[in-house]
Amino acid sequence: MAGNNGETVMMRNKQVILKKYMNGSPKESDMYLKTGSISLKVEQGTSAVIIKNLYLSCDLYSMNRMKDHNDHEGYSSDLPGSALKGFGVGKVVESGHGELKKGDLVWGLTRWEEYSLITNPESLIKILHTDLPLSYYTGILGISGMTAWAGFYQVCSPKKGEYVYISSAFGAVGQVVGQFAKLFGCFVVGSAGSDEKVELLKNKFGFDDAFNYKEEQDLNAALKRYFPQGIDIYFESVGGKMLDAVLLNMRLRGRIAVCGMVSQYNLDHPEGVHNLVNILYKRISMEGFVVFDYMSQYSEFLDMAVPSIREGKIDYVEDKVEGLENAAAALVELSSGTNVGKVVIVVARD
Repeated sequence: MAGNNGETVMMRNKQVILKKYMNGSPKESDMYLKTGSISLKVEQGTSAVIIKNLYLSCDLYSMNRMKDHNDHEGYSSDLPGSALKGFGVGKVVESGHGELKKGDLVWGLTRWEEYSLITNPESLIKILHTDLPLSYYTGILGISGMTAWAGFYQVCSPKKGEYVYISSAFGAVGQVVGQFAKLFGCFVVGSAGSDEKVELLKNKFGFDDAFNYKEEQDLNAALKRYFPQGIDIYFESVGGKMLDAVLLNMRLRGRIAVCGMVSQYNLDHPEGVHNLVNILYKRISMEGFVVFDYMSQYSEFLDMAVPSIREGKIDYVEDKVEGLENAAAALVELSSGTNVGKVVIVVARD
């Protein structure tokens, strides 16, 4: 963007910066807010895009990027001194890419800042269904929803009437998996960390049942109570003791889709799993998956999800946090599990 005399216009650019690699749970002191500036002009001859960020997704995924993963294949870390990366929704303000024009609404991997220079615009997805809330593209119509769809339909290959268990069921992914499973005709039970969340799972999201895992002294006994006939499909995002208990309660040829293990993320020494022999005895299929492997099927996911949301068949809860200055505190709160709904950072109103 140029001024009246052709000069480049510089804009203020607030950023949430990673101060140092995180140890254990995130702390606000691991991050700091910086106000810099950015040129709203794309370098001539490049296909780069500049977007104004509107909504940013606050995810446990962000916590993983704040750790030093040099010894973990498949993970990449944010660099201390740089703005945190995460998924978000933005508006194109300048473009050198032929398929993205000024004013287009997009979602994809961006940074925790007011404006972002995207050098690989092929990773951005143009938003076509603008009648739905744009913030949904940080969650149910973005990575969270796509993760739920890929894990349930593609990895688990469900059959009508099967018994489905979802740990961390009130998370941004879990609440969607449960509703997909109900629409498909499955029996669905979820676990969450508070009585309030348990009631919402049953009364708002339509789960057949749910329980507060923090109140259960014996997870194996709890699962036997809710699944006397065993579990066909387990959507795994917790790991540790929960996975150990689930393995004891899986049915013959059950399927486990692994999209995370949140109970292990902040441990210096991850817990061991002791009941793996059940994978052999019960012929269980257990598959880890990364949602990016399925992004070529995103339009197929939208064909299913968009009409379901419009018709009120799928519900969704957001927890909106206003301003980048509150982003670090939002991530800390998310790690404690006290939030209700998908955490969305509002950078600018659409």
